[in-house]
Amino acid sequence: MFTIMVVEDDANTRRLMCTVLEQYGYRPLPATDGEDALEQLDKKHVDLIILDIMMPRMDGYEFTRVLRESGNNLPILMVTAKQMPADKHRGFQLGTDDYMVKPVDHEEMLLRIAALLRRSRIATERKLTVGSTVLYYDALVVRTDGEPVGAPGGMELPQKEFLLAFKLLSYPNKIFTRRQLMDEIWDMDSESDERTVDVHISRLRDRFRDNPDFEIITVRGLGYKAVYLK
Repeated sequence: MFTIMVVEDDANTRRLMCTVLEQYGYRPLPATDGEDALEQLDKKHVDLIILDIMMPRMDGYEFTRVLRESGNNLPILMVTAKQMPADKHRGFQLGTDDYMVKPVDHEEMLLRIAALLRRSRIATERKLTVGSTVLYYDALVVRTDGEPVGAPGGMELPQKEFLLAFKLLSYPNKIFTRRQLMDEIWDMDSESDERTVDVHISRLRDRFRDNPDFEIITVRGLGYKAVYLK
């Protein structure tokens, strides 16, 4: 069971969020402000933090700055009434992972929490598991047989192909434009054009044509997405 800290100074909002989290199988840990949250983090294991910005003693911005400067990479979902682009920009600059504006849609919040926890696990383990397929980030190797990364039989991919597959599979059903993929996987100053993405996608499809765990789909006029088949 994942433990999620809810850092919120409004008692009713804090109580409601904790109730929703508990209903969906999470272990909520309430905190009244940034200082209270830091004190509890010294004593208890936490998997993710839901963080308000406007709080007494220590606000969400300062809490995020202190946490990141200490080397703590816990996923942070900022939930706030502040909705100006500058507010979001400041939050991301300080190290928040995602951002929601109040009033919060609890279904959307739960979806974002699940995505953040999944990405955090991938980053920690340096591998991505999709059914029987495992992508080992450091080795650029894909295995479908359950064997360790160094065992014979794994498929080592060229770096760009591997990074493209890893990106798409890390965000199932999310559509990425060719430009987004170019900017992240290729150097932004690269002279390659967006057709390079199409070539690499075609190669990945050839390699994983018979893979039972996922498929890379073309979304006409938009880009590409990965779909899990199980």
